[in-house]
Amino acid sequence: MLVVVDTGGTKTLVASFDRNGVLGEQIKFPTPKDPTEYTILLRSILIDNYGKKKVKAIIIAAPGIIKNGVALWCPNLKWEKFDIAKAIGGVLVDNTPILVENDANLAGLAETRIMKKIPDQSLYVTVSTGIGSGIITDGHINESLRNSEAGHALVEYDGVVREWESFASGKAIYKTYGKYAHDITDKRVWNQIADRISRGFLAVIPILQPDVIIIGGSMGTYFKKYGEKLQNILKEKLPDHIPCPKFIQAKHPELAVIYGCYYYAVDNLNITGFKK
Repeated sequence: MLVVVDTGGTKTLVASFDRNGVLGEQIKFPTPKDPTEYTILLRSILIDNYGKKKVKAIIIAAPGIIKNGVALWCPNLKWEKFDIAKAIGGVLVDNTPILVENDANLAGLAETRIMKKIPDQSLYVTVSTGIGSGIITDGHINESLRNSEAGHALVEYDGVVREWESFASGKAIYKTYGKYAHDITDKRVWNQIADRISRGFLAVIPILQPDVIIIGGSMGTYFKKYGEKLQNILKEKLPDHIPCPKFIQAKHPELAVIYGCYYYAVDNLNITGFKK
């Protein structure tokens, strides 16, 4: 069994996978902003639910820059230099490996690996509490670009240079319109949202030139509401020599990170018997 933890800016999801990659029961709870509270709560859940089971590894996703198990910078949680691997270490069995990776990288890994044909390069963008990005090359997280933070790309909007996620994330959309995505029915509003989201892509696409862009996160669930408008904006404004990549909606917009944890463990740990 693999135990996986998707630590989001708003909620955390804990689940498990068997050797065949079948997802088990899921446990959700609001993500504590305080690292100590997060550690106590997560350790308690892991012990209560998996303490008596044979766990091969624990894989933890977090929304920020991760290095050697340490969350160096998670702005939406206000975490800095939080050693997650050390905090959770020994919770089940002392030698149970613990891997920590950026959530968007993991989501991009999962969504790319389930494609019939794996592209040379895909860009996963999660539009949720914030905006995260994962760059996948030949079906694996691009190690050289694993700390990329497209959501913090600086672009001009409303005459001010701002971070992309400050005006185009799910949190920003709610703050602007006073509604969550599932309550927005006005087509004009969705067109405005498409415009907001396009601004960051206009900066990112010419640099990365991915073959495919996968939209995930809570806003990814509603991609059909704004996807066509978004692509039309990009086709109109991108330079002629830079093609607009193919856009697709994440197959598992709410569970992509969880599935990515599974693939990441199988790729990076010497565990046998688990389906790839």
